[in-house]
Order: sequence, then structure tokens, then C-alpha cells
Amino acid sequence: MNLRSLITATTFAVLSVAAASQAVDAAEASAPAASSATAPRETIAPAFVEPIANVPGKTMTALIVDYAPGGKTPAHRHGQAFVVGYVLSGAIRSQVDGGETHVYHAGEHWTEKPGAHHTVSENASDTEPARLLAIFVADSKDKDLVTVDKK
Repeated sequence: MNLRSLITATTFAVLSVAAASQAVDAAEASAPAASSATAPRETIAPAFVEPIANVPGKTMTALIVDYAPGGKTPAHRHGQAFVVGYVLSGAIRSQVDGGETHVYHAGEHWTEKPGAHHTVSENASDTEPARLLAIFVADSKDKDLVTVDKK
């Protein structure tokens, strides 16, 4: 696969993540509300996609994840990707694989092993926005970098 095809395929995967996020939003909007105050969902934008030159078949993909005050991402997995979460601004509350819940501040990071279950990912503040850089190292053919749990 040439570089242009790889970038196109990965961009499609990123857009698929955004579409899946919108589909979950639509499903949540049509479901009866558990309460009148539903936490806002994250917004996701592609940052970059780069094949890893010295690791054939692997690609590094980065996404910018913005959280409004009180914003959350539903529990999810990242397939077989290795993930680094780096907080660009604000504070992010995170829990992976049932471990300890931790609040990460701007300049701090965490990692997720392939197959990990990311059960908590949310803005730690109800008054300030937060921004996260999510970096995925995955097989170049992987299309589903984020799979939200079914309810």
C-alpha cells in the first residue's frame, strides 16, 4: 500500500470514529433521559497520521480530543492499538482496566496496553474545558481505533 492510500485509509478510520461518536450521540438523544443533566460528549479532530518507517505495517495516528466542562467519553476500547494519552490543557480523569482512577493535568500522560478497557475518560472540571492528544500505534490496516461499549 502506498503512502497516499495509507493516509486515506487512516483518515477514513478517523472519520469513522467521528461518525460512530455521532451515531452514539444520536442514539443517546433518542433514548429516554435518565436525568435532565446529560454530560456533553467529547469532540474529536484528526491531528496527524504517519506510517512508522522502521516498523513496517504500523502507523501512528494522533487525535485531538476536546472536552467541554463536565464532558465525558463513554467506556471504550482501542482494539489492538498501543495508546498514549497526553493532556494538552485542563485536567482529565481516567481509569483503565479497572485500575485506580487518576486525574492527569496539562503536561502529564498515561499509556494503555493493546486491548485495554478505558472505563473512565472525562474532563475533571465542571467549569473549565480540557484538551487531550491521543496517540495510537496500530497495525496500518486497523480501521477501528475507538470502539464504544454497547449499552
